[in-house]
Amino acid sequence: MADSTGKYNIKAVSNMLGIHAGTLRAWERRYQVVDPVRNDAGHRLYTDEHLKILKWIIEQVDKGFTVGQAVDLLDREEIMNAPNSGSEPVNQIEDMKNNIRTALLQFDESAATRHMDHAFNTFSTETVVMSILGGILVEIGELWERGQITTAHEHYATAYIRTRIGMVFQSLPVNGLLPKVLCVCAPGETHEIGLLVFTFYLKQRGYETIYLGGGIPESDIIKVLDETKSKFAVISVTMSGHLDAGLKLVDRIAKDRKDIQVGIGGTAVHRMKTSFKNKYRQHLIGEHDQDADWLDWMKTNNS
Repeated sequence: MADSTGKYNIKAVSNMLGIHAGTLRAWERRYQVVDPVRNDAGHRLYTDEHLKILKWIIEQVDKGFTVGQAVDLLDREEIMNAPNSGSEPVNQIEDMKNNIRTALLQFDESAATRHMDHAFNTFSTETVVMSILGGILVEIGELWERGQITTAHEHYATAYIRTRIGMVFQSLPVNGLLPKVLCVCAPGETHEIGLLVFTFYLKQRGYETIYLGGGIPESDIIKVLDETKSKFAVISVTMSGHLDAGLKLVDRIAKDRKDIQVGIGGTAVHRMKTSFKNKYRQHLIGEHDQDADWLDWMKTNNS
C-alpha cells in the first residue's frame, strides 16, 4: 500500500526534482497531478507516491511531451508498481551549484567544466539551466552587489555560463505555430544572463527567439522589431540605473506598435516601487522569475 504520509515540503521536492516550486503549484492547479496533504500550518506536504508521479511527469516532459499530454498518459498504478529507481538527494542540486560556483570564482575552468558536464549527464538540460545555472547566477550577482567578489569574478563566471547555455540553443527545435519573440536588455544594460535563461526557457518550448542580449540602442531595437515582425518583445533590466530606459522603451513599443506584446522583467523590475508595478502590471513577466509565471504571461498575452 502506498504511503500517504506527507514527508517533504515544497522546497525539498523542488530541490529533489529540479523544478521551481511555482511550477509544482501550477501543475497542481491546472492538471491536478497530485494532491499534497497539508500540515497544521496549511503548508503542502508531499508523499513518496507524489514524488514518483511528479518524477515520471518530468521524464515525459523531458522527452518532448507537454504536461497535459503526460497527464493523459499517466497510469498511477503502473508507476507505483515500477521498480524504484530512487530520487536524487535533496542536496544534490545544491552540491552541484556549489561545486560549479566555487570553481568559477577560483577561475578554474577545468574544474568548472568537469562539474558542469556531470550536471548535464545527471539532470535534464532544463534542470541544469533553470535550477543550477540560474541559481548560480543569482548567487554570484548577490555576492557582487555586496562587494564580496570583484567585477572580474562576476564577468568571468557569467561569460562562462553564457557560453554553456548558448551551446544548447542550436539543438532546440522551433514550433512554427508559436509567435516570434525578441529578447533584449534595456538600453545601457549589459547584464544579460537572466535574459539568456528566459530565452532558453522559451526555446525549450518551441518559441522562435531573436536574442540580442545587452548593449543595444533603443533605435536599433525598434528597427529589429519591425524587420523581424516579432509578436513579443521581452526586455530585461538587472541594474536599477537602467530601469527608466527600460520602462521608456516599454512605453514606446506599447504606444507605437500595438500589435506587439511587450514585457519587462529582471531584478531591477522586481525592486520597483508598488506604484510603478501597478502602472506596468500587464507588462510584468512574473514577480519572482518563476517559470510558471513566465508561461502564464506568455499564454495570457497570446490569447
